[in-house]
Amino acid sequence: MFVPLKGSWALVFGVSSGMGKETARALAEAGCNVIGVHFDLAEGQQRAEQYAETLGGLGVEAHFFNRNIAAPRARAELVPVIRDLTSGVGPRIVLHSVAYGTLTSFLPARAGQEEEVPEVTQQQLTMTVDVMAHSLVYWIQDLVRAALLPRGAKVFAMTSAGGSRVLSGYAPVAAAKATLESHVRNLAVELAPRGVAVNAIRAGTTITPALLRIPGNEKLVAHCRGVNPGGRLTRAEDVAEAIVALSVSDSPWLTGNVIGVDGGEALVV
Repeated sequence: MFVPLKGSWALVFGVSSGMGKETARALAEAGCNVIGVHFDLAEGQQRAEQYAETLGGLGVEAHFFNRNIAAPRARAELVPVIRDLTSGVGPRIVLHSVAYGTLTSFLPARAGQEEEVPEVTQQQLTMTVDVMAHSLVYWIQDLVRAALLPRGAKVFAMTSAGGSRVLSGYAPVAAAKATLESHVRNLAVELAPRGVAVNAIRAGTTITPALLRIPGNEKLVAHCRGVNPGGRLTRAEDVAEAIVALSVSDSPWLTGNVIGVDGGEALVV
């Protein structure tokens, strides 16, 4: 059965840029109210506040909060806010789109490489995996404890092809993405009796602020643009449309998957 999103709520982590930003817009256009969480400095925070006003102009409620989603204090502060905003129902859609981690290698760069790449530290690796993967589990735990993850809810986590491939300078984030996909599978099984679906969305190569921070991204972009069967790179709008389409179903039966939204890129790269 398909259920309109109008009047429901979405909780979007990473709402101020990339996939999170575009998905929030698409959900708002479908009539879904948005609770957004982001982590930005002053200038970025101002842009996020302006974007919340833009979404509000679409006829929905949009409330953004500048918090570190991996911090227990953020969950303690925001879960009661989520309860109040959603009138105790909770979000129908949860999107975990967090790109905050260290981009480097596990070992120092070998002699002859174009750029010097330092090895990752224990603190950097722990932080990257905690923010980009473990934080999903912590938030779902708190939402379930507060009875704020209703039957029919959809949980999406943004992963990437780097979770199963080796990209130069991407090792800590690759570890986080692989861990995130494992969390999705386990959460899908544990939440199945509650009627909640959990899936990872593997976007194709997309020009986002996160991609532009990857060392050697120019070569990656050129290669993927040249081989994608669709003749172009993936756009954030492609991902947003897929999430909206998956969210209108009331069925929890599509769960525990890594869903590619890439125009067939993963088939040929």
